[in-house]
Amino acid sequence: MSHSLDSIPDWVCWIAQDSSGAWWGYSVEPLRNDKGWYENEVGEYALLGTTDPLDWPNSLKRIKH
Repeated sequence: MSHSLDSIPDWVCWIAQDSSGAWWGYSVEPLRNDKGWYENEVGEYALLGTTDPLDWPNSLKRIKH
């Protein structure tokens, strides 16, 4: 990922990569679709960076409680 955890906005609690390799930060746990993740119209999300898409369906990680 091109951003370190220090540069992720304070409100981001979850990170995940989509099928294009983009990493996204979410304020609430996102739901998975066929090509990535979505916030289900609840909470905020932001693009964090891009890397090669490696096992993106299993990329969801909680970084804060």
